[in-house]
Order: sequence, then structure tokens, then C-alpha cells
Amino acid sequence: MKPFMNADFLLPDPCSQRLYHDYAAQMPIIDYHCHLPPADIANNACFRDLAHAWLGGDHYKWRAMRSNGVAEEDITGHPADYRTFMAWARSVPKLIGNPLYHWTHLELQRYFGIDAPLSEKTAPMIWEACNAQLVKPEFGARSLLQKMNVKAVGTTDDPADSLEYHIAYAKVRQPGEPVMVPSYRPDKALAVEDPVAWKAYLGKLSAAADMTIGSYKELVAALQKRHDAFHELGCRASDHALVAPFAVFVSEQALEALFAKCLGGTAPTAEEAEAFKTGLLLDIGRMNARRGWAMQLHMAAVRNLNTAMFQRLGPDTGYDAVADRPIAEKLGLFLNALQVDNLLPKTILYSLNPNDLEVLGTVMGCFQDGSIAGKIQCGSAWWFNDHIEGMRRQMVSLANLGLLSRFVGMLTDSRSFLSFPRHEYFRRILCALVGGWMESGEIPADFDTFGGMVQDICYNNAKNYFCIPGVEG
Repeated sequence: MKPFMNADFLLPDPCSQRLYHDYAAQMPIIDYHCHLPPADIANNACFRDLAHAWLGGDHYKWRAMRSNGVAEEDITGHPADYRTFMAWARSVPKLIGNPLYHWTHLELQRYFGIDAPLSEKTAPMIWEACNAQLVKPEFGARSLLQKMNVKAVGTTDDPADSLEYHIAYAKVRQPGEPVMVPSYRPDKALAVEDPVAWKAYLGKLSAAADMTIGSYKELVAALQKRHDAFHELGCRASDHALVAPFAVFVSEQALEALFAKCLGGTAPTAEEAEAFKTGLLLDIGRMNARRGWAMQLHMAAVRNLNTAMFQRLGPDTGYDAVADRPIAEKLGLFLNALQVDNLLPKTILYSLNPNDLEVLGTVMGCFQDGSIAGKIQCGSAWWFNDHIEGMRRQMVSLANLGLLSRFVGMLTDSRSFLSFPRHEYFRRILCALVGGWMESGEIPADFDTFGGMVQDICYNNAKNYFCIPGVEG
């Protein structure tokens, strides 16, 4: 019987162990898609206690506690405190088989040096031990990133955001501290289904771009101005949340008419809304291509299913699920519309529905053009899929249908500064996969070649793909 989460955790054989310990473990991290608050990085925020650092805003943990019968009052009913922490401690032993069980203990080990499994019995000791460390300067937000060897993070930012914290941090960042760059997420500019909210958003975007927005052409110009501002601060990727791809193509005159209709307060039909979204997302894709950015398409999430809790807590609180709409045809049509103009940017395709992996693998193969290795990517196992089976399945599918060796690797998609051992989790699963192929004789025991491939997937591919300014070699 192996010890719980020892040095060879998830590494079942000598080849896997060598790949991880000699090649993967020391590689830095580029977390190119996360939801960390830029203000916390700029201000090197500290945390008042473990509950604040670990449980405030983490809807993965909230969702698990609800499933364990914890009352909402003890989850989000007050700022995270010892009572919240104890609710989590009582829930963790019930999470066997859930990646949260592993993440919880990796986080305790890597940040705090605590090997004891978390439970109601061990909770008081763990609470005191972690809090005694959190008051130290080395547990500020930036120091926590450095502790995990994070070289860069890409936050998630609206074009209307001021980016004040990115600007402030760029002025004070010291050598060796992680680079923080914005990622361009213009979802609200596309959200014409609610013309009242959309018009209010245009007012914010107008102020940020310092120009009036009274037409579709002016909307694109405003988004371009903010695109330019994001680029100056190191942004090299946009991000888009889609239930399903858009592919209703209309003329510029029709887009202007749709803009006027929505600006006037009339809700578009479903087909009109899709036509508007198609046109605007194509324009953003062209901006990306001209700037050398990547476009990230996150598909197949249906959000805020619980209306009562959405009204109480708002979005991103644990009430989203996997969507199951068809994506192949419209995704292909959308990418083709950019390709025919030679303005298809580097693109990362994610689906929250694991049944779409082969669809993504075959569609992306139609648009690789030889200009950039791995130009079109099948994104990492995301959200509900970032567990052992989900990560392994994504990588096996990518290897079957594309080039695993060109994969840009893991991201946290997290709001927590304590989430970066997820990269280690991914790396161990990657090494177990490749090492297993070595052990079975499916590939040679060539550690120079395949150890190098592992290092590329862990760090080098993302560094070369995104080309974030200031990231070290």
C-alpha cells in the first residue's frame, strides 16, 4: 500500500516518476487564463486567515459543500470565517474521488507544509498552523505566485475595464516577480438579448474608449481602441464564453440595422442576435489576427440555472452546468469565415462537454495552416473536466487526432491564489500518461525526447504560443 500523496503521487511506474521528477517538476508556470483579481496582485494583498484565502469566492468548494448538506448561511451567508472553514473540513472526507479532495491536500502540502488529511478532527490544528504562516510577508498574493514558480498570469478583463491595476503593477513589478497581463473578454458587447443592459454597457465602453458609440462601425472602433490599450499592457489573448458557436452571416448594412434596433430598445429575434454576435466576433477575430493574439473560445457552458440563487448571489456562484448543443458545423463555418480572408488568429477551442473532444480535434485539423506549430489548439480539460479521467481523456484525444507535443498545457481558470498546485496535478497526470506509453513499449524510453516534450507542454509551448512580453525563457 502506497502512502497518501507521497512524492510519487499519481506516478505508478519508474518511467512516469523519472519524467515528473527530472523534467516536469522544475518547470515554471504560465497561467494564461485565470480570474485572479488584478487589484490583489498590484497591491500584494494579504489574507486575514485561511478561510479568506481558501473559501471566499471559490464556487467549486461552495458547490461541494451544498452537496454535503451545508446550509447556504454557512457558505455564502457571511464573509468566509472559521465556521465556513469547519463546514469545509467536515465536507472534505466525503469528497473521495472528487479532484477537490486532491487539490485540498496538495494546497495544504505545497503552501503550508501540512501533510495531515483535513477533517473535522484535524481542522483546529490546520487552522492555527496555516493562519500562523499567512501573517508572514511571504504569504502575500505575489509571493504566493512566486512560491509556485509562476512567471505570468493572464487575468480576465472587460474592454470597458480601466486596467488601472495592470498599469500600476507594471510600474512597480520587480525582476523575478510574475508578469500580469490582461485578457480581452468582450462578452458584454455581444449580449444584445437584453437591449437595456447592453445599452448601459455601451455607455461604459464609450467612456473607456473616449468616444461616442452610435453605430455598429463605432462599436467596432471602440473595441479596437481598447484592443490597442490591452496590447500595450501585454495582452496577447482574447477570451469568449459561448454556449455554442455563432454562424449567421449578414452584411455590414444589416449589422448597422441590428445595432440601431437594439440601441432603440427593441430585443432582437434569436436569429438576429446570432447574426450580430457572429459579425462582432468575426471583427474581434480579425483584430486578433492582425495583432498576433490568440482567440480562446470557451463553449458548452449553460449558466445560472438556479434562478432563485442567481437573484440572491449573482453569477459565478456554482449554478452552471454542461451544455449539449451541436457545435461542429457552426464552429467550422465561423473559423472558415476568418480563414478565407487570411485572418484566422491562433485559436484555442475548449468545450465543457467532454463528448465534443473528437469534434474539436477534427475541426481544428481542418484549419492548421503550417504558419505556426499548433496554431489551432484543443484547450485543456476545463472546469468540470479537470480531474484525472478528464485530463487524461483530453490528452489522449488530442494525441489521437492532433499533436500532443504542441499542446499549450494547463490553466487554473481560478479565482484563488492557492490554486496553483493544479498545475502539478496536471503534470503528474501527463507524466503518468507518457510514462505509461514508455512502460508498455508504445514509445521508446527516450527521455531526452519525451522529457523535452513534457517540458514543452508544461511551459515552453505556452511561452512560445502567447509571446507574453517580459516572460523569461
